Amino acid sequence: MIRVSPHISLDENEIEERFVRASGPGGQNVNKVSSAVHLRFDAEGSPNLPAAVKRRLRRVAGSRMTIEGEIVIHADRYRTQTRNREDALDRLIDMIREAEHVPKRRIPTRPTLGSKKRRLEGKARRGAIKSARQKPPTD
Repeated sequence: MIRVSPHISLDENEIEERFVRASGPGGQNVNKVSSAVHLRFDAEGSPNLPAAVKRRLRRVAGSRMTIEGEIVIHADRYRTQTRNREDALDRLIDMIREAEHVPKRRIPTRPTLGSKKRRLEGKARRGAIKSARQKPPTD
């Protein structure tokens, strides 16, 4: 079990990893070794994620989530396969933790009478400055 938070744990069988050749640094091994990782996680089908977390995860994952509800993470930052595996898993865990956080509901507020007065006084002052720049009217 992969511990994401005190409330959520993922089964290793839910995560599928494929190894592909990575672009970028790697020296002579770059064309021989499959060091990049394609991690796939079926978020919609996961019994370990609550429904609310799944809904928020769809927003957090964005284009990394497929229409079927699978999260696909491509990791090729590092030269070694093990570091890329860890990186992909860490990114998935961070994504789920972010989705687990319930955002606070915004309570709309109204401006106070004092703030309204200050705003209008500032606008009047600015208008006076601008009108003082004009040429005097010719009669």
